[in-house]
Amino acid sequence: METRELTVVAGSFAGFQILFSVASPRLSAAITPSYSRLPPTKLTEWNSRLVSTVHALIVGLFCLYILWFDDAVNANPVWGDPSLVKLNVAITCGYLLYDLVLLACNWSTMGDSFFVCHHLAALYAYGYVLTRGVLPYFANFRLISELSTPFVNQRWFFEALKYPRSHRLVVVNGVAMAVVFFLVRIAVMPSYWVSVFATFGTPEFERLGLGAQVAWITSCIALDILNTIWMHKIARGCYKVMTGRGGRKVKDGAETSPSSDKKHANNHTD
Repeated sequence: METRELTVVAGSFAGFQILFSVASPRLSAAITPSYSRLPPTKLTEWNSRLVSTVHALIVGLFCLYILWFDDAVNANPVWGDPSLVKLNVAITCGYLLYDLVLLACNWSTMGDSFFVCHHLAALYAYGYVLTRGVLPYFANFRLISELSTPFVNQRWFFEALKYPRSHRLVVVNGVAMAVVFFLVRIAVMPSYWVSVFATFGTPEFERLGLGAQVAWITSCIALDILNTIWMHKIARGCYKVMTGRGGRKVKDGAETSPSSDKKHANNHTD
Protein backbone atom coordinates (compact mmCIF):
# COMPACT_ATOMS: atom_id res chain seq x y z
CA MET A 1 0.00 0.00 0.00
CA GLU A 2 1.41 3.37 -0.98
CA THR A 3 1.86 6.31 1.37
CA ARG A 4 -0.97 8.22 -0.29
CA GLU A 5 -3.52 5.48 0.39
CA LEU A 6 -2.36 5.08 3.99
CA THR A 7 -2.68 8.82 4.48
CA VAL A 8 -6.21 8.80 3.06
CA VAL A 9 -7.23 5.87 5.28
CA ALA A 10 -5.86 7.59 8.38
CA GLY A 11 -7.27 10.97 7.39
CA SER A 12 -10.76 9.66 6.70
CA PHE A 13 -10.70 7.69 9.97
CA ALA A 14 -9.83 10.84 11.90
CA GLY A 15 -12.25 12.98 9.91
CA PHE A 16 -15.19 10.67 10.52
CA GLN A 17 -14.33 10.53 14.22
CA ILE A 18 -14.34 14.34 14.42
CA LEU A 19 -17.62 14.45 12.51
CA PHE A 20 -19.13 11.96 14.96
CA SER A 21 -17.96 13.58 18.19
CA VAL A 22 -17.90 17.28 17.32
CA ALA A 23 -19.66 18.30 14.12
CA SER A 24 -22.70 16.04 14.25
CA PRO A 25 -23.86 17.01 17.78
CA ARG A 26 -23.58 20.72 17.01
CA LEU A 27 -25.17 20.51 13.57
CA SER A 28 -27.98 18.20 14.71
CA ALA A 29 -28.84 20.36 17.73
CA ALA A 30 -29.02 23.41 15.47
CA ILE A 31 -31.29 21.67 12.95
CA THR A 32 -33.75 20.08 15.37
CA PRO A 33 -34.23 20.79 19.11
CA SER A 34 -35.52 17.21 19.54
CA TYR A 35 -31.97 15.94 19.10
CA SER A 36 -30.97 17.11 22.58
CA ARG A 37 -33.92 15.27 24.14
CA LEU A 38 -32.90 11.87 22.81
CA PRO A 39 -31.53 9.28 25.27
CA PRO A 40 -27.74 8.75 25.21
CA THR A 41 -27.91 5.51 23.23
CA LYS A 42 -29.96 7.17 20.50
CA LEU A 43 -27.67 10.18 20.46
CA THR A 44 -24.78 7.83 19.72
CA GLU A 45 -26.65 6.12 16.92
CA TRP A 46 -27.89 9.44 15.53
CA ASN A 47 -24.33 10.71 15.23
CA SER A 48 -23.23 7.38 13.80
CA ARG A 49 -25.89 7.51 11.09
CA LEU A 50 -25.10 11.10 10.20
CA VAL A 51 -21.48 10.06 9.65
CA SER A 52 -22.72 7.10 7.62
CA THR A 53 -24.75 9.42 5.40
CA VAL A 54 -21.80 11.73 4.80
CA HIS A 55 -19.56 8.78 3.92
CA ALA A 56 -22.19 7.33 1.59
CA LEU A 57 -22.62 10.59 -0.30
CA ILE A 58 -18.88 11.14 -0.71
CA VAL A 59 -18.09 7.60 -1.82
CA GLY A 60 -21.25 7.09 -3.87
CA LEU A 61 -20.89 10.28 -5.90
CA PHE A 62 -17.15 9.67 -6.38
CA CYS A 63 -18.04 6.17 -7.58
CA LEU A 64 -20.39 7.56 -10.25
CA TYR A 65 -17.70 9.99 -11.42
CA ILE A 66 -15.22 7.14 -11.86
CA LEU A 67 -17.75 4.96 -13.69
CA TRP A 68 -18.59 7.77 -16.10
CA PHE A 69 -15.21 9.42 -16.67
CA ASP A 70 -12.33 7.06 -15.75
CA ASP A 71 -11.56 5.56 -19.17
CA ALA A 72 -8.56 3.54 -17.95
CA VAL A 73 -10.63 1.61 -15.41
CA ASN A 74 -13.53 1.07 -17.79
CA ALA A 75 -11.20 -0.14 -20.56
CA ASN A 76 -9.51 -2.75 -18.35
CA PRO A 77 -11.74 -3.61 -15.37
CA VAL A 78 -9.25 -6.10 -13.89
CA TRP A 79 -5.91 -4.29 -14.22
CA GLY A 80 -6.80 -0.73 -15.28
CA ASP A 81 -5.16 2.28 -13.61
CA PRO A 82 -6.59 2.10 -10.06
CA SER A 83 -5.49 5.53 -8.83
CA LEU A 84 -8.92 7.10 -8.35
CA VAL A 85 -10.52 3.82 -7.25
CA LYS A 86 -7.85 3.29 -4.60
CA LEU A 87 -8.59 6.77 -3.28
CA ASN A 88 -12.29 5.97 -3.03
CA VAL A 89 -11.64 2.58 -1.45
CA ALA A 90 -9.21 4.16 1.04
CA ILE A 91 -11.96 6.53 2.20
CA THR A 92 -14.26 3.56 2.74
CA CYS A 93 -11.57 1.63 4.62
CA GLY A 94 -11.09 4.61 6.92
CA TYR A 95 -14.84 4.65 7.54
CA LEU A 96 -14.97 0.90 8.24
CA LEU A 97 -12.12 1.20 10.76
CA TYR A 98 -13.88 4.13 12.44
CA ASP A 99 -17.11 2.11 12.62
CA LEU A 100 -15.30 -0.90 14.11
CA VAL A 101 -13.88 1.31 16.85
CA LEU A 102 -17.33 2.80 17.47
CA LEU A 103 -18.86 -0.67 17.77
CA ALA A 104 -16.12 -1.77 20.17
CA CYS A 105 -16.55 1.31 22.38
CA ASN A 106 -20.34 0.88 22.50
CA TRP A 107 -20.54 -2.89 22.37
CA SER A 108 -23.28 -3.23 25.00
CA THR A 109 -25.75 -1.20 22.92
CA MET A 110 -24.38 -1.37 19.36
CA GLY A 111 -22.18 -4.46 19.25
CA ASP A 112 -22.99 -7.16 16.74
CA SER A 113 -20.53 -9.88 15.76
CA PHE A 114 -22.15 -10.23 12.32
CA PHE A 115 -21.30 -6.67 11.39
CA VAL A 116 -17.78 -7.00 12.76
CA CYS A 117 -17.34 -9.94 10.39
CA HIS A 118 -18.87 -7.88 7.58
CA HIS A 119 -16.44 -5.01 8.13
CA LEU A 120 -13.42 -7.30 8.44
CA ALA A 121 -14.37 -9.17 5.26
CA ALA A 122 -14.80 -5.88 3.40
CA LEU A 123 -11.42 -4.65 4.62
CA TYR A 124 -9.85 -7.93 3.52
CA ALA A 125 -11.36 -7.66 0.03
CA TYR A 126 -10.50 -3.98 -0.37
CA GLY A 127 -7.00 -4.80 0.78
CA TYR A 128 -6.40 -6.45 -2.58
CA VAL A 129 -7.33 -3.21 -4.31
CA LEU A 130 -5.11 -1.04 -2.11
CA THR A 131 -2.07 -3.35 -2.08
CA ARG A 132 -2.17 -4.92 -5.55
CA GLY A 133 -4.31 -2.47 -7.50
CA VAL A 134 -6.49 -5.28 -8.90
CA LEU A 135 -10.16 -5.28 -9.90
CA PRO A 136 -10.56 -1.48 -9.79
CA TYR A 137 -13.73 -1.41 -11.89
CA PHE A 138 -15.48 -4.08 -9.86
CA ALA A 139 -14.42 -2.67 -6.49
CA ASN A 140 -15.68 0.76 -7.49
CA PHE A 141 -18.88 -0.64 -8.96
CA ARG A 142 -19.75 -2.22 -5.63
CA LEU A 143 -19.50 1.14 -3.88
CA ILE A 144 -22.44 2.47 -5.92
CA SER A 145 -24.65 0.63 -3.42
CA GLU A 146 -23.80 3.31 -0.83
CA LEU A 147 -26.18 5.70 -2.59
CA SER A 148 -29.11 3.96 -0.89
CA THR A 149 -27.68 4.50 2.60
CA PRO A 150 -28.83 8.14 3.12
CA PHE A 151 -32.47 7.09 2.63
CA VAL A 152 -32.05 4.20 5.07
CA ASN A 153 -30.59 6.53 7.68
CA GLN A 154 -33.28 9.15 7.08
CA ARG A 155 -35.91 6.54 7.84
CA TRP A 156 -34.24 6.00 11.22
CA PHE A 157 -34.06 9.76 11.87
CA PHE A 158 -37.80 10.08 11.24
CA GLU A 159 -38.50 7.21 13.63
CA ALA A 160 -36.23 8.68 16.31
CA LEU A 161 -38.13 11.96 16.02
CA LYS A 162 -41.43 10.04 16.36
CA TYR A 163 -42.80 10.88 12.93
CA PRO A 164 -45.82 8.67 12.19
CA ARG A 165 -45.29 6.26 9.32
CA SER A 166 -48.25 7.80 7.55
CA HIS A 167 -46.52 11.20 7.45
CA ARG A 168 -45.94 12.39 3.89
CA LEU A 169 -42.18 12.85 4.37
CA VAL A 170 -41.86 9.35 5.79
CA VAL A 171 -43.82 7.85 2.91
CA VAL A 172 -41.85 9.78 0.27
CA ASN A 173 -38.54 8.76 1.84
CA GLY A 174 -39.68 5.15 2.10
CA VAL A 175 -40.62 4.99 -1.57
CA ALA A 176 -37.38 6.71 -2.56
CA MET A 177 -35.42 4.28 -0.39
CA ALA A 178 -37.06 1.28 -2.05
CA VAL A 179 -36.54 2.66 -5.57
CA VAL A 180 -32.91 3.69 -5.04
CA PHE A 181 -32.07 0.47 -3.19
CA PHE A 182 -33.46 -1.50 -6.12
CA LEU A 183 -31.60 0.58 -8.70
CA VAL A 184 -28.16 0.53 -7.07
CA ARG A 185 -28.21 -2.96 -5.54
CA ILE A 186 -30.58 -5.17 -7.54
CA ALA A 187 -31.04 -3.74 -11.04
CA VAL A 188 -27.27 -3.51 -11.53
CA MET A 189 -26.71 -7.21 -10.86
CA PRO A 190 -27.13 -8.45 -14.48
CA SER A 191 -24.72 -5.93 -15.98
CA TYR A 192 -22.24 -6.52 -13.15
CA TRP A 193 -22.21 -10.28 -13.58
CA VAL A 194 -22.00 -10.00 -17.37
CA SER A 195 -18.81 -8.00 -16.83
CA VAL A 196 -17.55 -10.59 -14.34
CA PHE A 197 -18.19 -13.54 -16.66
CA ALA A 198 -16.52 -11.68 -19.52
CA THR A 199 -13.21 -11.82 -17.63
CA PHE A 200 -13.25 -15.59 -17.07
CA GLY A 201 -10.54 -17.38 -18.99
CA THR A 202 -8.72 -14.19 -19.97
CA PRO A 203 -5.01 -13.61 -19.22
CA GLU A 204 -6.03 -10.74 -16.91
CA PHE A 205 -8.21 -13.09 -14.87
CA GLU A 206 -5.47 -15.73 -14.62
CA ARG A 207 -2.99 -13.10 -13.38
CA LEU A 208 -5.15 -12.48 -10.33
CA GLY A 209 -4.27 -15.78 -8.73
CA LEU A 210 -6.58 -18.12 -6.85
CA GLY A 211 -6.72 -16.07 -3.66
CA ALA A 212 -7.99 -12.91 -5.31
CA GLN A 213 -10.34 -14.87 -7.55
CA VAL A 214 -11.98 -16.68 -4.63
CA ALA A 215 -12.21 -13.54 -2.47
CA TRP A 216 -13.77 -11.61 -5.36
CA ILE A 217 -16.38 -14.13 -6.50
CA THR A 218 -17.46 -15.44 -3.09
CA SER A 219 -17.85 -11.94 -1.61
CA CYS A 220 -19.93 -10.83 -4.60
CA ILE A 221 -22.25 -13.82 -4.31
CA ALA A 222 -22.71 -13.30 -0.57
CA LEU A 223 -23.42 -9.58 -0.99
CA ASP A 224 -25.97 -10.15 -3.73
CA ILE A 225 -27.80 -12.76 -1.66
CA LEU A 226 -27.96 -10.32 1.27
CA ASN A 227 -29.07 -7.46 -0.98
CA THR A 228 -31.87 -9.61 -2.37
CA ILE A 229 -33.08 -10.49 1.13
CA TRP A 230 -32.95 -6.84 2.22
CA MET A 231 -34.76 -5.72 -0.94
CA HIS A 232 -37.57 -8.15 -0.19
CA LYS A 233 -37.93 -6.75 3.35
CA ILE A 234 -37.81 -3.14 2.14
CA ALA A 235 -40.39 -3.81 -0.57
CA ARG A 236 -42.75 -5.41 1.95
CA GLY A 237 -42.38 -2.48 4.33
CA CYS A 238 -42.88 0.05 1.55
CA TYR A 239 -46.03 -1.74 0.40
CA LYS A 240 -47.48 -1.74 3.91
CA VAL A 241 -46.84 1.98 4.35
CA MET A 242 -48.25 2.91 0.94
CA THR A 243 -51.40 0.85 1.51
CA GLY A 244 -51.82 2.06 5.09
CA ARG A 245 -51.46 -1.44 6.53
CA GLY A 246 -48.25 -0.70 8.38
CA GLY A 247 -48.90 2.86 9.44
CA ARG A 248 -49.20 3.97 13.00
CA LYS A 249 -50.56 7.19 14.39
CA VAL A 250 -48.18 8.80 16.84
CA LYS A 251 -48.97 11.98 18.70
CA ASP A 252 -46.38 14.32 20.17
CA GLY A 253 -45.16 12.88 23.45
CA ALA A 254 -46.34 9.39 22.61
CA GLU A 255 -44.07 6.48 23.34
CA THR A 256 -41.66 5.35 20.70
CA SER A 257 -42.58 2.23 18.82
CA PRO A 258 -41.03 -1.03 19.97
CA SER A 259 -38.85 -1.21 16.89
CA SER A 260 -37.06 1.98 17.84
CA ASP A 261 -35.92 0.45 21.11
CA LYS A 262 -34.29 -2.54 19.47
CA LYS A 263 -30.58 -3.06 19.36
CA HIS A 264 -28.53 -0.94 17.01
CA ALA A 265 -29.06 -1.83 13.35
CA ASN A 266 -25.95 -1.40 11.25
CA ASN A 267 -26.12 1.29 8.60
CA HIS A 268 -24.96 -1.05 5.86
CA THR A 269 -27.70 -3.59 6.22
CA ASP A 270 -31.02 -1.81 6.65
